[in-house]
Amino acid sequence: MQKRIQRRLTAAVLCGASALCSLTACSHKQVTLDSGTAASQIEEQNVQQGSLVNFQLPEIGEDIVIMTIRDYGDVKIRLFPDQTAKGAENFKKLTESGFYDELKFHRVVDGFVIQGGDPRGDGTGGQDCWGSKEGFAQTISPNLCHFTGAVAYAIGGDKLNKSQFYFVTGEIQTDDSFAQYREKGYTFSPEAEAMYKKIGGVPYLDGGYEVFGQIFDGMEYVLEIQKTPTGADEKPKKPVVIEKAVVAKYDGAEPHWMTADGKPAAP
Repeated sequence: MQKRIQRRLTAAVLCGASALCSLTACSHKQVTLDSGTAASQIEEQNVQQGSLVNFQLPEIGEDIVIMTIRDYGDVKIRLFPDQTAKGAENFKKLTESGFYDELKFHRVVDGFVIQGGDPRGDGTGGQDCWGSKEGFAQTISPNLCHFTGAVAYAIGGDKLNKSQFYFVTGEIQTDDSFAQYREKGYTFSPEAEAMYKKIGGVPYLDGGYEVFGQIFDGMEYVLEIQKTPTGADEKPKKPVVIEKAVVAKYDGAEPHWMTADGKPAAP
């Protein structure tokens, strides 16, 4: 676990740097994840530090997103407009417009994330729901973390949100892993640390990327997808396709929370 964390922290930084260096000659930059913050493109927002809300269910009748992944099943996502208003609105409107239908998950990393939302299918494209390819500034809530099942925006060197997103798979964290994070300068609340040890996730992404949703049903499909064989640029060898995505009303159905290692969870 310790060696894996060290490799992942190092690889994440190098991945972001190499992608930007290799694509500076063209007009499209690959969207990837690194472990740095994006403070220069984080909007001021009035959400105050409080209890973590990732695992709070929506109210009955509240809008959710249901994403059907071909050959797998339905993934149900709660949005958090009270925490990240513009980010939640963007994802919802893109879904309503049919933008995500038939798009592929173009990057899959076991124990980390699966990433999609790029109409180009290679990590270089995307736009927001208002038709801009420039995107919009992040709003990072202190009450949403990168636990297993979190939904967040993937950003490029411009640090702006567009249509690309990722589902967090991650790993169960330990005392040793948090000791390594602290050596790197990361800090976490006791509540967040306890949840990462119970549920799993990718703690070092906190503060650098906007979490705007949480999977509360269908996480087993995401965990299965992360095991799919990949080739160059961590692209699945067999396409993983979003058959359709729709906005629906939450009907009060029981959630099916899962840990990073595929066990039923009760956060």
